[in-house]
Amino acid sequence: MSENRGGGGETVLMRIEDLWKTYVMGSEEVHALRGVTFSIYKGSYVAIMGPSGSGKSTMMNLIGCLDTPSKGKYYLNDRLVSDMNDDELAYVRNKEIGFVFQTFNLLPRATSLHNVELPLIYNGTPADERKERAIKALQNVELGERIYHRPNELSGGQRQRVAIARALINNPSLILADEPTGNLDSATSVEIMKIFNELHKRGNTIILVTHEPDIAVHAHRIIRLLDGKVNSDEAVPH
Repeated sequence: MSENRGGGGETVLMRIEDLWKTYVMGSEEVHALRGVTFSIYKGSYVAIMGPSGSGKSTMMNLIGCLDTPSKGKYYLNDRLVSDMNDDELAYVRNKEIGFVFQTFNLLPRATSLHNVELPLIYNGTPADERKERAIKALQNVELGERIYHRPNELSGGQRQRVAIARALINNPSLILADEPTGNLDSATSVEIMKIFNELHKRGNTIILVTHEPDIAVHAHRIIRLLDGKVNSDEAVPH
């Protein structure tokens, strides 16, 4: 059987080997992940699914360098992320990973332009270059006429477009989207998924964490977690 690449190429972007995450709660140990192993190829489009308690949120936090595993190895671009300290992880989060959250995570008093500029402010990009790149990123998600609007002046779909533009601003190796349509109506969800499909066509690597089957089928590969383990790993025909 050929290996599942999820619409990706030959280069392994991310490799997870025997990954465990254990939380100690009082005298009890809770194993959120139990020896998960898989690879994701550059340019692939993968959905991670699972019911509540399956370990998918824990997996997202580990992939996004928001948490560290209890055991096992996580490589991103051939670097052993699982052994990094907090400063190194913060650098990887800023440079390598573009996050898109269900709740948008935008600064309420900041314009679309400023929200998109934020990752560039953190890494010291000069102001003129920041503005130019942020405007281009907003134009790429069809928000060129909304650059000075604040979140309360935008619809839910437009807010998520701002979040996607912010995720793309550093040309990350990986776009990590957590329930990106969870707060949107069905028509707007379709629009947002069209953007992700377009981003994949342009060569971006996308990992989508979702519990919604109609969202997951946009991906080219679905990894299903159950009780902290990989329950299935299947290609999606397109």
